[in-house]
Amino acid sequence: MDRKGAITFKGNAMTLVGVELKPGSKAPEFGVVDAALKEVTLKDFSGKVKVISVTPSLDTPVCDAQARRFNEEAKAFPESVAVINMSMDLPFAQKRFCSSAGIDRVTTLSDHREASFGKAYGVLIREFRLLARAVFIIDKDDIVRYAEVVKEATDHPDYARAVSEVKKLL
Repeated sequence: MDRKGAITFKGNAMTLVGVELKPGSKAPEFGVVDAALKEVTLKDFSGKVKVISVTPSLDTPVCDAQARRFNEEAKAFPESVAVINMSMDLPFAQKRFCSSAGIDRVTTLSDHREASFGKAYGVLIREFRLLARAVFIIDKDDIVRYAEVVKEATDHPDYARAVSEVKKLL
């Protein structure tokens, strides 16, 4: 299912592939890879609260700032919270970015192979084959408790609201 005009990129309407994920929905499964090219699924974070920060590319200023911000926020979260950055960036680029930016509290995952996450979570931008900027908070029982797909891809998500939603689940 395509959602034409669901977001904009520099004011231009973009199409998102997949259904819009709403709070209260069961979190869809996905298959992505980590920095070591190991397959990672939602089940790998079973029993944890999951903060999934979705970025189009870590190589851009807003995405860089988003990853750094969630890395800082993660320092205050207990071990029962998994903070994940999901993008289409290649795992090698993600690893290089994290090491140079001092990102050590966020797990970076790449959806580059099959866009499994992007399609399942409704954030794959058809025109660019990148992921739309978004934040999903999923509880320990894999229920979506918060979903923000940022309307303009070059804008920041609502960090304070996302952190507030995480704290409600602790």
